[in-house]
Amino acid sequence: MNATRLDAQHDAHLEGLENAYARLLEAQGYDGVLLYSGAPRHFFGDDQQASFATFAHFLHWVPLAGIEHSWLLIRPGQRPLLRFHAPADFWHLTPSLPEAAWSRRFAIETTAETAPPQLPRGRLAIVGEVDADTAERLGAALNPPALCQALDELRVRKSDYEIACLREANRLALAGHEAARQAFDAGAAELDIQLAYLKASRQRESQVPYQNIVGLNEHAGVLHYQHYDIEAAPRRHSLLLDAGRRVAGYASDITRTWAGSDADPQFAALIEGVEQFQQRLIAELRPGLDYVALHEQMHLELGRLLNAQALIECSPEAAVESGITRAFCPHGLGHSLGLQVHDVAGRRDSSGGPLPAPERDPALRLTRTLEAGMVVTMEPGLYVIPMLLEPLRDRPAGRSIDWTGIARLAPHGGIRIEDNIAIGHGGPINLTRD
Repeated sequence: MNATRLDAQHDAHLEGLENAYARLLEAQGYDGVLLYSGAPRHFFGDDQQASFATFAHFLHWVPLAGIEHSWLLIRPGQRPLLRFHAPADFWHLTPSLPEAAWSRRFAIETTAETAPPQLPRGRLAIVGEVDADTAERLGAALNPPALCQALDELRVRKSDYEIACLREANRLALAGHEAARQAFDAGAAELDIQLAYLKASRQRESQVPYQNIVGLNEHAGVLHYQHYDIEAAPRRHSLLLDAGRRVAGYASDITRTWAGSDADPQFAALIEGVEQFQQRLIAELRPGLDYVALHEQMHLELGRLLNAQALIECSPEAAVESGITRAFCPHGLGHSLGLQVHDVAGRRDSSGGPLPAPERDPALRLTRTLEAGMVVTMEPGLYVIPMLLEPLRDRPAGRSIDWTGIARLAPHGGIRIEDNIAIGHGGPINLTRD
C-alpha cells in the first residue's frame, strides 16, 4: 500500500467519523459516548485466557487490533480522548502506540490503570462489554439500543480507507492461499497446509480473523470444519481452503477449492462451473440490487450446473422448487464484511428495522438492498453432504438425482469459491481478483 495515500485516506476516514458521531449523538440526545476496547477472559477455573478480539466500534477509530483495557471518549467539537492501557510489566511486552499520522487526531493518555477516564458532566453513553455497576457509577447509559443500532449502520458503508485495508488483507491472504495450494499438491497433511498458509500470509494463528477451514477430501463437505489432521491423507481428492487475514482490524474472507491428483475428472469441471457462475453473479452487483433475489438466482445457477453435468435430470427451476439445490448448498450466498467477518446490520434496514432471512434460507446473513460502499462476500457452493441428500432419496425429487454420480463425488466433499466485493457506484469492485 502507498503509505502517504493511506494516511490521507485514514485522515479523511477519521474526519468522517467525527462528523457522523456528532450528528448521531445530537440526534440521540447524548453529549458524548465512551467506547471500551474490551479485555480477554480467563477460562473457568484456569489462569489461561481465551483468544481476544478488540471491540469493532473501538477499532473503527483506533486501528490497533488486539488492544485491550483501553477507552475512547468521543464528544462533538473536541478531540477524541484515547486512554491507552500500557502497564509496565516484565511478564509481557508493554504495549506501545505506533508513531502514526492518525494518532495526531487524538488526545492520548497512557496509563497502567484499567479504569475508564473521568467523564465530564452531561448525558453520556457507554458502548462495549462493560458491567452495569461501572456504567451506573459513571452515570452513563449502557449500550442504549438505538445508539448501538445507529453506530452499526455507520459501519455498513465503508470509507476509501477501509476498502484499502480490505484490499490489502485480500492481497496478503492470497499469498497464503497460493502456498497452501502448493503444499496440497506436494501431499501435505491439513496441519502442514495450515502452517504453510500462516507462514506465507505472515500471521500467527491467534491473529487470523476466523479459524481457517482446511478441509481435505470429505472434510471439504463440513461447512465449518474445525480440525487439522496431522497425518497426510492416503488419497488426495480435493482441498477446500477458507482462510483470511486482518489489516488494521479489517478482515478478508477468501475460499478456494482445488482438485487433487486422485480427483474424479468431473470434480474439476464442477469447480470450473461454480467459479463461472460465481463470476456471473458478481457481475450483477450494483447499488439498488436486492441481495435476497441474487441468492435465489444463485440457486437457479446451481440447478443449471447440476443439470449440465447430468447429476440431475429435472429442470433447474424444478431443482430449486423441490429443494434439491438447497440440499447441495445449504448456506447463503454471502454476507457483509468489514471489522467483523460477518459484519453488522446484515439483516436490518437503514432505519434499524428487521429484515429476517427467508424461511427456506435461514442461513442467509445478508438480506439488504445493496448500496455503494458496502463490502460483501460472494461464496456459492456445491457440496455432497449425505445427511442433506439422503432424505431426498425416498422423495419424488430423488428420482431426478444421479445417485451413482453422487457416490462417486462423495469422497471430494464439496466446492466453495469466495471473493470479497466492494459495491461501487458503477458496479462491483473485486478486492480479491482486481
